[in-house]
Parts: sequence; C-alpha cells; structure tokens
Amino acid sequence: MRFGCCGSMISPSADPVGVDIVESLAEAGFDYIELSLRDLVKLDDRAFSEIGRRVERSGIRAEACNNFFPPDLRLTGADARPSAALDYARKAMDRAARLGVRVIVFGSAEARNVPRGFSGQEAWKQLVELLANMGPIARRFGVAVAVEPLNPLESNIINLGAEALRLVREVNEPGVELLLDYYHLGIQREDEEIVLQAGPALGHVHFAKVLGRTFPEVTDNASLRFFSFLKRASYSGRCSIEAYTKDFEIDSRRALSVLKELEKRA
Repeated sequence: MRFGCCGSMISPSADPVGVDIVESLAEAGFDYIELSLRDLVKLDDRAFSEIGRRVERSGIRAEACNNFFPPDLRLTGADARPSAALDYARKAMDRAARLGVRVIVFGSAEARNVPRGFSGQEAWKQLVELLANMGPIARRFGVAVAVEPLNPLESNIINLGAEALRLVREVNEPGVELLLDYYHLGIQREDEEIVLQAGPALGHVHFAKVLGRTFPEVTDNASLRFFSFLKRASYSGRCSIEAYTKDFEIDSRRALSVLKELEKRA
C-alpha cells in the first residue's frame, strides 16, 4: 500500500492547494501528496507550473487530488449544468494528469447536494449520467474518478459506502471507482465488510481517527479490523490521511508509523 496525506486540511486559509507540506511529507517518508484540485484549477499557468516544479523537487509526487468540483458548479437540481461540469472536468483532469495524478476524489458535497424540494431520485440519475460521461474523459487523461460517500452532516446524497458502490456499478465505467473513508464509515457505523463487497471497484482510501477527525495516534482494534478487510480484499492502492492537526510535524510522522503498523499486523 502507498501512504499519502491531503494537504488542504492542514492550513486551508494560507495554502488551499495543500502543497506547503510536500517537503515535510517527503522527509517523513510518505509516498505522495494529495492536493486540492478545484484550487489547482484556479491558478494561472505560471503559478500552476511552479506547483509542479515544487512537487517534483520534493522527491514525491502528487498522485491524488481531492476537492474536485467548486461549490458553485451545480451538479444536481433544476439548476444543474452538466455541460459546464464536463468542460470543467476536462480542464481539471488535464491539470491533474500533468502533475502525475492517478486518482481524483469525487466528494464535492456542496456541488452535488440535492436542492430542497428536488427529487432525490432525479438527482441520483443526474449524477449517474454525469459520471458515465466523465468516465471516458478520465480514461483519456489516465486518471480515475473515485466516488466518495460522505456522512449526512456533510452531504444529503451518497452517504453510505453501499450507496456509492451502487452508483459506481450503475455508471459501469472503468474510469469511475469507489473511495472508502474510514472516518465516514465510523461516523455512519457502516460495517467494514463493504470493503469486501467493493472488491476491485475500490480505487482509493482515506483515513482519519473518527473522534475529532484527527491524525491517528495508535493502532486500535477498530482500525486494525478495517485494515484486515483491506488485506482480505487484496487492496494495494493508495491510502491518504485526510485529517486535522495542531502539530503537523509530530502528528504526520506518528500517523505514518501507525499506518505502516496497521498494514503489517492486518
């Protein structure tokens, strides 16, 4: 398994892209960094090129991106703009591919949330159609889109891993996969057996301590159970820490040690 970290949650106001921790991640022994794609898209060409050079100099790569769509680009509801969403996705995927990104996380709660009074079933159909059209674009750029279930405090659609897996299977596109986040599974108290049900559809993993959504500090039975399911599913992809911290330098190194121990003991 390859271990990385989402940079945008560390100092979002000062560094929304999340690149400022890349040198520290490399020194700590992480395999990659996960950057905020919607913030990368906002950059002019010069600033984007500098991000690429900085990541390259660090010795690791930006193998994943989260924060796919901006909040104001409606994906569901009467005001949904599917053509604009696909145009944006092409630009975003182009930038991601130029950084060497292999997986793009589709959480984007604000963009996908179902407007009040709009049919949840119709919103679901809108997302199926959007992802089905997005899959070939993703393959063209050599990336995969990983659908992330989010707990109901963050999103009112696609809350459970089982729902996200059903969506991925309805879309039925090789460029569209599933993400499972240990934090959201814990909040929902969803059985980790969803990992086995997903099988090869599982394309990416996020991890954080459930209480407080912080960096993991110790190996415990619950997280060990989760990693044991990953092992049983023969998952060998990427696992990004997506968490808050008050002391990144200490917490990141300890967390990486915890993840490696969990993988070893699973």
